[in-house]
Amino acid sequence: MHPLVETPAAPPARRRSHRRLSARATLAAMAFVVYSITACSLVATAPARAGEPRMSDPASLDRAGTGAEAAGRRRPRADNGGLIVIAHRGASGYRPEHTLEAYRLAIRQGADFIEPDLVATRDGVLIARHENEISGTTDVASRPEFANRRTTKLIDGRPLTGWFSEDFTLAEIKTLRARERIPEVRPGNTRYDGRYTIPTFAEVLRLIKRESRGGRRIGVYPETKHPTYFAHEGRRLDGAAIDVSLGAKLVETLVAEGFTDPRRVFIQSFEFENLIELEKAIMPAAGVDLPLVQLYDDLYDAVPYDVRYNVAHGRDLAALYGDLGDVVDGGLGADTRYGALASEPVLAWMKAHYASGIGPWKGNLLPRLALDPPLDGNGDGRAEVATRSTGIVHPMLAHALGQGLLVHPYTLRAEERYLAQSPNGQVQSAMAEALQLYGLGVNGFFIDQPDIGVMARDLFLDVNALDVNARD
Repeated sequence: MHPLVETPAAPPARRRSHRRLSARATLAAMAFVVYSITACSLVATAPARAGEPRMSDPASLDRAGTGAEAAGRRRPRADNGGLIVIAHRGASGYRPEHTLEAYRLAIRQGADFIEPDLVATRDGVLIARHENEISGTTDVASRPEFANRRTTKLIDGRPLTGWFSEDFTLAEIKTLRARERIPEVRPGNTRYDGRYTIPTFAEVLRLIKRESRGGRRIGVYPETKHPTYFAHEGRRLDGAAIDVSLGAKLVETLVAEGFTDPRRVFIQSFEFENLIELEKAIMPAAGVDLPLVQLYDDLYDAVPYDVRYNVAHGRDLAALYGDLGDVVDGGLGADTRYGALASEPVLAWMKAHYASGIGPWKGNLLPRLALDPPLDGNGDGRAEVATRSTGIVHPMLAHALGQGLLVHPYTLRAEERYLAQSPNGQVQSAMAEALQLYGLGVNGFFIDQPDIGVMARDLFLDVNALDVNARD
């Protein structure tokens, strides 16, 4: 209609009704999108017909212009509402974990933070590996020149046989090639075995800086792996003490690379001493102040290894932990479980003394029970959904949020074996799980498929914005 032609105004009540209808229609469309994505997640590992690309085949999806790379072409939204998506070991659902390619793909999929696990080489350089035992993620076992490096060590009190990062120089590590850690779950990723080198932490930071352009600033979320082992307990193959502070090396690398903006860094650890030392000594000495996140292993069975080690060796707990023991039910001891450190008084103490956030296991935050028999959620003939959600939310979430702590649970994964049946009988996809967590108030989560996390965050923000706009 011509802009100068006047038309009678619709009655006010009709205009309000029309706005409601539009919002409801849009919400319905979004619900259909969620349903469609959920369905895609559930059939991601189903066998393809002849000539069709498998949805779990990243290369086929990339060639078809959909999937991982296509999602990465989406323009990141300017305002994420303070909600973040953390790429767990990179886009590890699509590429072998802890490779520059996995990190690069995660960034292109829209992840806000990249998570490298850090261990040290023989010459004290931090590299990105899930564990210091490297045969699970590299081709070291097939290298005859390193056959005599295979040994058995006690890692956090448990015997482990293999090849260990602390027995290799960086130059030797650089001759190895990465491979998929769980090929039985992600067979499509094995096509990339042997293609990628093992990155240093410095190389990860340089990649992030290169990819941070156009006003977008990617962050890093490093984890110190087995800090007590590297600093106090571990020994190299020749019997010499490792004696490396992962926290000090981490901060040293951040400073050297000029990556010290507290808005772009979280440092995480499952150990308590490591983070307290960072807050009280290492970061002040380096002139930086970065947010620290306390990770939680299973609340009921797991024990923080640093506490167990320090108690067993008669170390001064007050000097290491201050008065933390005073707020722990039963005090700090060799058998203190993570659950005793998840109470409201402990969380308040952590917030006051060192922590900006916590990273609980999602299986504790949203408890599950065994499902017998398991379900086949995607129709591929394999019943892999082996748990069901109880509908219970652990009080740790409310306690942490009440203390002003950020909450970043781990780890969301799209493959069927990691999913659960919801209390209403539906199999909950990774997308639905992400939406549920945002709805419960978490500030972000770790996910192996960052594109799914970004879509969930966008949907969550859009639906909530529409809800506001639908009001009179």
